Amino acid sequence: MTDLSVNLNKIALLRNSRGGNFPDVIEHAKSCIRAGCQGITLHPRPDQRHVRPADACGIAELLKDKPSIELNLEGNPFAEAEDDYPGFINLVLQCIPDQCTLVPDSRQQLTSDHGFDLKTEGERLTPLVDQLHGLGVRVSLFMDPEPEQIELAAKIGADRIELYTGPFAEAYADSLEAAAPIFLRHTAAANCAFELGLGVNAGHDLNLQNLQLYRQLPHLAEVSIGHALIVDAITMGLEQTVHAYLAVLET
Repeated sequence: MTDLSVNLNKIALLRNSRGGNFPDVIEHAKSCIRAGCQGITLHPRPDQRHVRPADACGIAELLKDKPSIELNLEGNPFAEAEDDYPGFINLVLQCIPDQCTLVPDSRQQLTSDHGFDLKTEGERLTPLVDQLHGLGVRVSLFMDPEPEQIELAAKIGADRIELYTGPFAEAYADSLEAAAPIFLRHTAAANCAFELGLGVNAGHDLNLQNLQLYRQLPHLAEVSIGHALIVDAITMGLEQTVHAYLAVLET
């Protein structure tokens, strides 16, 4: 079965629009856990428009006595300290998540929209991967479905890749026929990763509809889903929505 890690960034975005602590990110994490998710994903950015460092530390504390639930901390590993953002690696040192998904997003990006180019960034990433391994943290790299790049991910010591599914989701919204060739590229990438000893995660714009196809990806260990899941929760309720996503992943 493929694990579901629920990204709570949009809960924090709603909270931040009014100040205070409503809705409460930690309470919503508890709801997701009650509903049966296998992980919680957070992507704290330097501008703190979504989850903030305190949220990450709070979720890490919550999960200390829940060893079956993984904390996946996403972010740009090169993001430095500014104001009350401690820098991504320093935040990891505070939280010690189960998994770090390293993402090449910049401050100017509205959301993550491409994977690493390890031909240019691999040498710079390698010591950070080693540092995270020294903390006992699993390292996943956000990647496009390009076998040559995936081979480089294995060479620099990553444990997993997270395939960027944005283009697949966009094509699926048009038609199954449009999505099929992209899914085949993802299948080849997943098989390549598996042969290299890498685990396979996926995420970005996955939803209850396109998961009907994407859940069939070979070797798929985990999906990280936030935006669509939280939107569905507006009408379905959060725990029922998590149940619905788990049901798709279990079929």
